[in-house]
Amino acid sequence: MNDLLARPFHLEPSLLVTITQYALHIALAVLILVIGWWLSNRVGAMFASALARTHADPTLAPMLAAMGTWAIRVLTFIAALGEVGIATASVLAVLGAAGLAIGLALQGTLQNIAAGMMLLLLRPFRVGDVIEGSGAVAGIVREVGLFTTRIERSDGNLVFVPNGLIWSNPVINYSRGGTRRIEVEVGLAQRKDVDAAIGQLQKLVADEPRVLSGTTLAPVVTVADYPEDGGARLRIAAWVRTPDASLAQGDLHERAQQVLQQAGCEVAG
Repeated sequence: MNDLLARPFHLEPSLLVTITQYALHIALAVLILVIGWWLSNRVGAMFASALARTHADPTLAPMLAAMGTWAIRVLTFIAALGEVGIATASVLAVLGAAGLAIGLALQGTLQNIAAGMMLLLLRPFRVGDVIEGSGAVAGIVREVGLFTTRIERSDGNLVFVPNGLIWSNPVINYSRGGTRRIEVEVGLAQRKDVDAAIGQLQKLVADEPRVLSGTTLAPVVTVADYPEDGGARLRIAAWVRTPDASLAQGDLHERAQQVLQQAGCEVAG
């Protein structure tokens, strides 16, 4: 027994070569995954930048970039599995079976992807359009993604709405009806007048017949900035009919200054 313990432990040369080869294959597989993931992010960013330079449809560009990114990641994953000796055909068969099971478990997610595709194909709205639907679907469309649509509400908050919710419910597109958003800024010399000025401006836009109302198109009066000189800049954001946009913007700016002066608020230049 003592002689057995005293003998040095040696690996067979063939076993040592096999372990070394497996280690190299695993290291290469990990390297493929890391490089592939980095490359997919770079290609996605380059694709998005190229689409932006070509003035491609902003509704379509984000989804195309996402699809290109994930296509490279899937190919990278298959290549890494092939490097460790797993047959690609077997992997695809297993992925097909697993995909069926996952598809049944993630019906809502797949429904959002399918709805996003339909929104891009049929184009009921585009980026920049003002829409109103059920629930939180009300505001300016900022991006149509693979899973969700990003909408900016009238209060400035962003809402991420599942594509399936938008596709399966009626949506009103106000931008197709000839509406346009206008913004008017007015400066105040003193910050103490902000609350009173906002109240006066809210009354002004409420009485303006050319300004549209409603949940989605409701005008908003907010503080745009607090300059270092101690004053404030107020912003009126309102929706009007497209033919009224140019005149309504100038009239609102002039009337806003008059209303604030009549209310005793010092207007900055």
